[in-house]
Amino acid sequence: MPTTVLSNIGTLVTNDPTLGDGPLGLRRRAAIAFTDGRVSWVGDSATAPAADIGIDLGGRAVLPGFVESHAHLVFAGDRAEEFAARMAGRPYGAGGIRTTIAATRAASDDELDANLRRLLAESVRAGSTTVECKSGYGQSVAEELRSVRIAGRHTDEVTLLAAHVPPPEYARRADDYVAMVCADMIPRCAPHARWIDVFCEQGAFDRDQAHAVLSAGIAHGLVPRVHGNQLHQGPGVQLAVELGAASVDHVVHVTGADIDALAGGDTVATLLPGADFCTRNAYPDARKLLDAGVTVALGADCNPGTSYTTSLPFCIALAVRELRMTPDEAVWSATAGGAKALRRTDIGVLTPGARADAIALDAPSHLHLAYRPGVPLISRVWRGGVLVVGK
Repeated sequence: MPTTVLSNIGTLVTNDPTLGDGPLGLRRRAAIAFTDGRVSWVGDSATAPAADIGIDLGGRAVLPGFVESHAHLVFAGDRAEEFAARMAGRPYGAGGIRTTIAATRAASDDELDANLRRLLAESVRAGSTTVECKSGYGQSVAEELRSVRIAGRHTDEVTLLAAHVPPPEYARRADDYVAMVCADMIPRCAPHARWIDVFCEQGAFDRDQAHAVLSAGIAHGLVPRVHGNQLHQGPGVQLAVELGAASVDHVVHVTGADIDALAGGDTVATLLPGADFCTRNAYPDARKLLDAGVTVALGADCNPGTSYTTSLPFCIALAVRELRMTPDEAVWSATAGGAKALRRTDIGVLTPGARADAIALDAPSHLHLAYRPGVPLISRVWRGGVLVVGK
């Protein structure tokens, strides 16, 4: 591959403190080189190396590509009427997922794949260069197997959300459903996934049921993740830390003991403010988590019921306004934080040897992502050193 050099960068976010100022490793009047899909050089624009392709960015900011570590993209249908009802005052509960289960089961493979590709294209245009993708809208062995196979065509970060909610045929028989998941679904689906996830929440699965699912996944080589503490205080956070989960996601209703457990472990707290915006749920207190030393990631949580957005810039703006994060913290959480939630060191950073996944903004600084909410600032996107959005 030819060497590409981006020069005359207004502000470069590297997320490597050894390369620049602060946790974001900020450099100004910077340049960066991509060779063979990797970052090969970072430095001052005046000393940039020779390039096969040279791009003068005219003072624009460059950041690592966003790392979307929480997305539900294998589904059919939408739940716009449910959203409208919530905006009119109906509270959110977990049961609406069953509407999407029915629509997904009725869709063809081609329909599910086309919808997934549409949403991934949206994500890339919004700056996400890595996207995790969950199953969870099939909730039978055949349907979950179909979902993880479809997801695996488009991403290496495939999550088997084997226990989202009990499907209709297992109404009031959650224990029986969990037994089937552990004995049949996980062994069949595990070869096509990297992660195992469960919704540990009232109306979904309790601690013992969630523990059984995650333990079965671990036994088949999958790494645990948890949907936890979204709607109520509960055992999700503690269970995630106990089992060494890569992340626990939502983390809205937490106790001091939950925060201490996260701060003392390696589990990332992935915050999903788009879901709280769309459900009128309380927002998580990111300030308490960060001040306690918890590693925080930001995700968009794209799904048809509670956060139908693929825009991490929107979630960065929400995090700054509603979660009391600083713009630097929000940007770090949507890049390096997402990478940590996926246990990746090759993405979410722009340091020599990392994947050449980067975005350029029509703005001089990353601060504009929160400063100018709703404005389409992503002007160019590179994945593996290849320009995939912009000219």
